[in-house]
Amino acid sequence: MTFSLRDQLSNQLRSLRRYALALARNRDDAEDLVQETLVRAISGSRTFRPNGDLRSWLFGILHNVHVNGVRREQVRARGASAIEAMTYGQMPPNQPDHVELMRTIEAFSTLPDEQRRVLTLVAVEGMSYQEAARQLDIPLGTLMSRLARGREALRVEMGYRDRAQTALRAVR
Repeated sequence: MTFSLRDQLSNQLRSLRRYALALARNRDDAEDLVQETLVRAISGSRTFRPNGDLRSWLFGILHNVHVNGVRREQVRARGASAIEAMTYGQMPPNQPDHVELMRTIEAFSTLPDEQRRVLTLVAVEGMSYQEAARQLDIPLGTLMSRLARGREALRVEMGYRDRAQTALRAVR
């Protein structure tokens, strides 16, 4: 592995951690996912195409590590939501924005895994629909329907009637 690839891996750690938290919903499990992803990325660095998208490659490895872990264990009961783990303690507790954020986190954590993953990739990580669909290995239409259902579930859970009030928005 070249020094350049090492630097590029370091630059992707924050995004990998966020995505791992969204998948694992637990800091310890997320760190294990990131560590295993980096081990596999380093050991398999020869398979990375020099002109390829490193972020997508790493997210693919991370996603596969997670799916394999879920298949082995079937149910992970422990943990908090991914967003809560990312943001908890970063804002003073008495601010109105913090209250709204905590409501959003709670609503987000109630979503089914499929919807939470799609929302994380599109709304939190800023991936395009095409990138996210490719990352999750699902058709674009499936991604769009999961995204729409996830957004609607958030609206309902948070008591919003108007679409403009939804806290998580897509970044195309």
